[in-house]
Amino acid sequence: MREPDGTQVPLRVVLADDEAMMRAGIRAILTAVPGLEVVGEAEDGAAAVDLVADLRPDIALLDVQMPGTDGLAATEAITARYPDTAVVILTTFSEDAYIARALSGGASGFVLKSGDPTHLVTGLRAVADGGAYLSPEIARRVIDELGASGPRLSRGTAARERVAVLSDREREVLALVGEGWSNDQIARRLAIAPGTVKVHVGSILTRLDVRNRVQAAVLAYEAGLVDGS
Repeated sequence: MREPDGTQVPLRVVLADDEAMMRAGIRAILTAVPGLEVVGEAEDGAAAVDLVADLRPDIALLDVQMPGTDGLAATEAITARYPDTAVVILTTFSEDAYIARALSGGASGFVLKSGDPTHLVTGLRAVADGGAYLSPEIARRVIDELGASGPRLSRGTAARERVAVLSDREREVLALVGEGWSNDQIARRLAIAPGTVKVHVGSILTRLDVRNRVQAAVLAYEAGLVDGS
């Protein structure tokens, strides 16, 4: 992020995980990256919400399972009360059942705890820029969880039918949303104005009847617009 004068402003992150060693490891990863700053840590969801209220960070990075108020309840509280703070969920392969609720609660990204640290950094930067992010390892798990009621082939067919209502340009934009790109990045890639991208994204969300960019990203994966391998 930059100020109008071009000065680099660090992304301010609140980190919540009930395991002290996990917090220390993630903090070490983030503090080693220029432009990222961990401004607060919490060991449960309630404390994370309080920190967000006090510090108003750019991002809240939340573990799913924590004692007391868990990451899902904290996500719902943060997105409802402090919409300028994006939420990224830390998850594991054993926590698929929580994904749908986290999506409906307004999470902007999902990162696998055991994944490549570069995906964590990429995800944080993407959501801070207004994008959505699904780490490559978990993208397919998200799709499987949301579409568990039917065979993958039929889900893919249904997704392609839904996406077919979009214009060619809107499908281009949706594919980039699925890759976690922000409006500014999409604008540069497609050589159009950021305001035009914003209009396209709004139209995509309305026409596909999805609540947010993460749900749109999942649909982009299912429709084959993004490589989920």
